[in-house]
Formats: sequence, structure tokens, C-alpha cells
Amino acid sequence: MKRTRFGLVGKDISYSFSRGYFTKKFSDLGLDTYSYENFDFQAIEEITDVLKNNTDIKGMNVTIPYKQEVMPFLSELDPEAEKIGAVNTIQFTENGLKGFNTDAYGFKNAMAPFLKPHHKKALILGTGGASKAVAYVLGEMGISYIFVSRSPGDNKISYDQVTENVLKEHTILVNCTPLGTHPNIEERPTLPYEFLNDKHFLFDLIYNPEKSAFLTAGEAKGAQISNGLRMLELQADRSWQIWQES
Repeated sequence: MKRTRFGLVGKDISYSFSRGYFTKKFSDLGLDTYSYENFDFQAIEEITDVLKNNTDIKGMNVTIPYKQEVMPFLSELDPEAEKIGAVNTIQFTENGLKGFNTDAYGFKNAMAPFLKPHHKKALILGTGGASKAVAYVLGEMGISYIFVSRSPGDNKISYDQVTENVLKEHTILVNCTPLGTHPNIEERPTLPYEFLNDKHFLFDLIYNPEKSAFLTAGEAKGAQISNGLRMLELQADRSWQIWQES
């Protein structure tokens, strides 16, 4: 029986949402010959051997830390992925591997229901691959943003530069760091949470635990909060659409 395989490329991804999500989806759709697995690489170069020896793989997702590192291994980039500068979905085509970014689609549609007229400026915590999709979406929606990083630079401030005034002005906070992910659930970005209020909206790309220490601190100050689960579901469904188009 011919198998059709899909998988997630990442590092230390045993916790992954994707495998369980797609395994259930394939079961619900009656796709008995379809499977989804984790490709847990210590270095992105390992993808070469997997691709060479597994011709039954028809699509891949990509997670941290390889959303940018995987790009040189692709034959083509979707224009949006090229603008964002990060890839989280690979489509296998007759002409080679094509990279897409469905994080942007997932983030935009997960965040939109929470936005209010006063949400005009954002802080993006972290500068990894996922933060690029977040910045792209905010820019497209006309929301200005600043990155918060351990090392300040162009349109980047450090965590100790996030003052009461900065938080007063920037009422959207998006955590794109892994801080707070299970099992280190007590961790959170270093911010003056005491200056948050009910005008703020905190979005955490983390989904395990359901309510991170970052979100808990915001909720305690009356802020709206959302974890990353809906974003993940949306980006996964968009990935599935892309794979079916190949």
C-alpha cells in the first residue's frame, strides 16, 4: 500500500501540536494511507538525507529554529514568504520544493477579532522566524510596531527600555519568544507588567500551557489575552490547502 507522508521539521519538537492535529485530520477524512511525523533535526542540513531517501513525503511544515535556515534548500518561494523572510510550509512540486508562510494567515485571522480602534501600536517580543510573520501582518494592517530584543538596534529596543510610557503607547504585545513553554511554565519576558491595563491586548504564540505566565500577568491587569492555538489551527489548515494544490 502506497503511503503519503507529511511532517514537521524542527528541533526538540516531541511536544509538537502538528503531529496530533494532522493525524486526527487524516483519520477524520478517512485518509488511511496518510501519515504525519516529526523530523527532529539537530542541524537543518539533515533535511537533505531525508528528502533523498523518502520519496513518499509530499509536504512539510517548518518550526523553530529553522524557518529561515530552510530557505536555501528550496527551489522557489511564494511572494509572501519572500517578503516575510521566513518559511513554515513546504510544498513538493514537479519543479522542486516551494516555500510558503502560513503563520501570517494564521496570526492575522486569530488576532483580528480582538482588535479595538485604540490598538494602533505594538511591541513584538523576540526576533525569530515567527516574529517576521507577525511584523508583516501588523504592517499590512497599518499597525506600527517595535521589536523588543536582548540586543537593541534598528527598530529594536531592549527589554529594560520598555517603560511605563512605552507600554502606554503600545497597547498590543505579541510574545514570539519560547519563554513560558512547557515545562518551563513559570518563565515570561521581562517586562513591567504592573503598567498593563484593560486597554492592552496580549497575544502569545505559545499554546502549551494554555495560559502562559505572560498571559496570566496581563489578565491580572484586565488586559485581553489570547494564546497561539487558534493561530496554529488556522496555519495548519492553510498548509493542508497548499499541499492539496500540488
